[in-house]
Amino acid sequence: MSDAPTSHLPQPAAGADVVELTHWLCSVASPIGEEAHLCDEVLARARTWRPAAEPIRVLNSIAVPLTRGTGGPHIVLAGHLDTVRTQHDGPTRIEGDRLFGAGSADMKSGLALMIAAAEDESPKPRADLTLVFYSREEGPFAENELGPLLEQHPELARADLAICLEPSYSKLQLGCIGSIHAKVVTRGRTSHSARPWEGKNAIHGAWTILRDLDAREPVETTIDGMKYRAVMSATLASGGRGRNVIPDAFELNVNYRFLPSTSLAQAEAELRAFFGDRADVELIDRSPSAPPHRSHPLVEKLVAAGVKGVEPKQAWTDVARFAELGVAAVNWGPGDQGEAHQRNESTSIAGLREGYRILRAFLASL
Repeated sequence: MSDAPTSHLPQPAAGADVVELTHWLCSVASPIGEEAHLCDEVLARARTWRPAAEPIRVLNSIAVPLTRGTGGPHIVLAGHLDTVRTQHDGPTRIEGDRLFGAGSADMKSGLALMIAAAEDESPKPRADLTLVFYSREEGPFAENELGPLLEQHPELARADLAICLEPSYSKLQLGCIGSIHAKVVTRGRTSHSARPWEGKNAIHGAWTILRDLDAREPVETTIDGMKYRAVMSATLASGGRGRNVIPDAFELNVNYRFLPSTSLAQAEAELRAFFGDRADVELIDRSPSAPPHRSHPLVEKLVAAGVKGVEPKQAWTDVARFAELGVAAVNWGPGDQGEAHQRNESTSIAGLREGYRILRAFLASL
């Protein structure tokens, strides 16, 4: 059962400030898997913008072709509607410079910038602008709805630049590392724990794997001046049948975060080679990496618009989905990155307004 509230703030008037828009968006609960209502609200609002073409809805995700025929580059602004399930000590609210609410940092602040850009009454940028609002980003790669939306809206694959408005304190975070989750199982044979020699202990059999994971140093590389680190870690462990039974199976979840210079196929081979014949390995979630595109001319324009810094993205984001299509993509957003997924998540109001100033400056430069 959902713990989402049943009421929320009314939609702000057209042209509302980014702070009011963020406040409203946070009041519309959209934990992962429950994005339909927010999708309905955003779609209804998007239709009032008189976009260049009818918005395309796929499941609970939307692509809005805002402007076309400008003669400028095709820019995609992309943000996810869903939030993680976190606890909050009170309703969505503003206290001083902080806006508190689920998703305020990750990433309804970014969605607010997208909506504000669509409703800005100043001259439209010389760009073919598409806004993408999608669901299920916070879950497994295969369930993320950006994938089906890209498949059914092939025009997105011809974009010149995609900006994923992930929380980054308005710093430009380039590229992303890839991610593989693997179920790693060591096998044994049960016996009574008073007579362990009659069995084979699967937990003890995993000791060389855990030793080698602990000893494995990060592998570093620098691409376009950005330093990335490949790391491999056990993140979950389970096994055993009872306190007095020698276990016949021990399962680890191992997460391999690999470099932008490594393909998904290469990463899979590296992971399997690490374990060799010591365990059964099943790949359960696979996400590709993405290059930084630091020297791309549109990325240079975004830097010149006043981003608060340029750094590598030592995590996975949906820039990788665009990269698979040959589209240059970057991470940049106004939310407070350190607040993402936190209890009483909040974001800076001054940071929201600064982020919108940067976005407007970038669009005006096109």
